[in-house]
Parts: sequence; structure tokens; C-alpha cells
Amino acid sequence: MVEPDSELPRRRRGPQLQAALLEAAWAELTEVGFANLTMETVAARARTGIAVLYRRWANKDQLVLAAIEQYGRDHPVESSDTGSLRGDMIALLTSMSKARATFIAVAASSAFAGLLVNTGLTPGQARTVLLGERRVPLSQAVYERASERGEIDLQNTPAAVLTLPFELVRQDLLMDLKPVKPTRIQSIVDDIFLPLVAAYRRMTD
Repeated sequence: MVEPDSELPRRRRGPQLQAALLEAAWAELTEVGFANLTMETVAARARTGIAVLYRRWANKDQLVLAAIEQYGRDHPVESSDTGSLRGDMIALLTSMSKARATFIAVAASSAFAGLLVNTGLTPGQARTVLLGERRVPLSQAVYERASERGEIDLQNTPAAVLTLPFELVRQDLLMDLKPVKPTRIQSIVDDIFLPLVAAYRRMTD
């Protein structure tokens, strides 16, 4: 086990120190899993004293939630303007798959290992905490561009249709715990999403 370095805490302050602590927690989480992670091992990896952790998080459950959330912020999903709804959706879903594969794998394994029970969060509440549901989704910009091009009727297309591609990719990530294959993403867009979008657009033609 790495011995805490008494000099390092004096060199790191504020956001820099917190980032180092969360990075250490994420590294422990991915290497040993939620069940085997302890405040002591995270402190040792971060080369600091355990009291530094407890001043910020009351227990390992809060620390793990913060580490997972921080990883999600540090690895955002990117959006591209390809000039078409199909291209934008494939690009966005591919970016989502790559950015969220490790994130979801670690979050899911932590949940199964007891994180939800210990924190009292329901799966829905955990999703809000970890995925930041209050943020404006990147899909909004994709759909607004498509609407301007006349590719989608946002007024009449149900919200369930607009969220369906992302729910399917999340489901695949959760089930397989690895990035979704490009052929699967293309099938979601070409065989499921775009036909539904076209059907609702024709209703108003």
C-alpha cells in the first residue's frame, strides 16, 4: 500500500486537491470495485491523510457518487453538425457510446455492489445525480437543426420517439458494459428512429 505523503496535502489546495481525490477514488473504483474500495485506500492512493477525505465526504458512498459524477463531467459526449439528421444522430450516438461505456460499467457495478442500498437512492434518482439530467441534452441542438432543414416535425413527433435512440443505446451499454457496435447504432437510426420520424412528418404534410 502506498504510504501517505505528508508534504503533498500542503501543496494542493481547493479544486486541485478535490480533483486529485476524486481521480484517486475513480482509479480505486475501476481497479478493485465498490465493495473493496475504502476511504483508507483512496487516501493512500491520493497520498494524503484520511481526514482530508472525511472533511469533504461523510463516507465512501458519497465519495464514490462524487467520483462517478466527476468522471462523467470530465468525459462529455460530443455533438457534430454533419448537415443531416441521420449523420448527426449517428455521430451523437457513437460519441455517447464511447464516452459513456466505462462510466456506465463502473456505475452499474457499483450499484449492484450496494451503492444504491447504502445511499438510499432509487435507480431513477441515481441516474439524475450521475448523468446530470437537468443539463440541456445535446439532442436538442440536433433536433432544432433538423427542424430548420425540414427533416423532422418537432411539434408533432412524440417525446418518446425523440428519446428512443438514446434509451436504446443506454440499454445496450448497461447490458453489455462495452461500446455499442457501429452496425447497431446505424440500425437504431435507420431501421427504428428515422422511419418513425418520417411517419409523424407525413401526418402533417
